[in-house]
Amino acid sequence: MLRRPTSLGLLLALLISLSLPAQAHHGWAWAEDEPITLSGTITAVRLGNPHGDLTLDVDGTAWTVEVGQPWRNRRAGLEPGDLAEGIEIRVLGAPSRDADEKRLKAVQVWIDGEAFPLYPDRL
Repeated sequence: MLRRPTSLGLLLALLISLSLPAQAHHGWAWAEDEPITLSGTITAVRLGNPHGDLTLDVDGTAWTVEVGQPWRNRRAGLEPGDLAEGIEIRVLGAPSRDADEKRLKAVQVWIDGEAFPLYPDRL
């Protein structure tokens, strides 16, 4: 039988190791440092936690665009329905370091020329 300190240490190590993939995906480490701008039409939406995802049709290519958590989107001034299928948007964001992966983490979104800064400290 393991002693209590060893059991606690193993439990903590397990919890930390399970959280690492989520941190790697939901942080910025997977993204390039140089931002790009995309324009297109939203074809699918999943908003919620840990962040929202949009599918954006950019000249016939589907891009996954990560937007903020619900509180971040509200703080940026986005209203319910602003990020909906059929809406045309422009997005400034950090693309995936993997050039084959069409994924972008949004820093700012424009709808009808109005800017919605999701991460103003990254502008």
